[in-house]
Amino acid sequence: MRTRLPALLQPPIGFAHRGARAHADENTIGAFDLARRLGATGLESDAWLTRDGEVVLDHDGVVGRWPNRRSIRSVDRAALPRHLPTLDDLFEHVGPDMPLSLDLKDPDTFGPTVAIARRHGAHGCLWLCHPDVDLLRRWRSEDATVRLVHSTRKKSCAGGLERHVARLAEEGIDALNMPASDWTGGNVALAHRFNRYAFAWDAQLDRVLVSLLDMGIDGVFSDWSDRMADAFARFGMGPKPGA
Repeated sequence: MRTRLPALLQPPIGFAHRGARAHADENTIGAFDLARRLGATGLESDAWLTRDGEVVLDHDGVVGRWPNRRSIRSVDRAALPRHLPTLDDLFEHVGPDMPLSLDLKDPDTFGPTVAIARRHGAHGCLWLCHPDVDLLRRWRSEDATVRLVHSTRKKSCAGGLERHVARLAEEGIDALNMPASDWTGGNVALAHRFNRYAFAWDAQLDRVLVSLLDMGIDGVFSDWSDRMADAFARFGMGPKPGA
């Protein structure tokens, strides 16, 4: 299922990891708001399904304190802490045009997540991530248009990076997301040669962010939205903080 992507991302996307978590409580509407004010051009979170079928944004997928911790999957939305936003809450707050990357740690969130994004007119700005290529391939067979991202590490790419990127192209998986430390200019060029997007997570330091942008990366994930915005500004990209 080799597909040709739209033009590589220029400018790249600066994803605020769990919102502006270096400055605010992560995965809250306040953190997502602050990330946008600081200059992030995309948002990132993790999606879980509640017992009554709501998609909720949280990192670990559990609530409460030991010994009373419970999985989000076992709790209705009304019983969860109110600071945990639903995906509907986020779209209603930020609108449909902000790029959003979601780690679907509960695979059952795929269908509801896509349906919610379509209802809000945000399907075209959605990036869905998972570490299992076979699962991503199944999702591709269920939806030919949603953007899919394989999150992994270079050392986990069986047979080497080139073979792995070639498989992503064959399976119609849009992007490869690896730690910032795994990317080199040559690796970015390899992803682009197979017409795949190159995303880098854990991009926290100024010098790392600048280096990735200089390589031609398509997206970065950082806790520090202000540092991302400063790095983008050095290349004449992205909005100014506060805009």
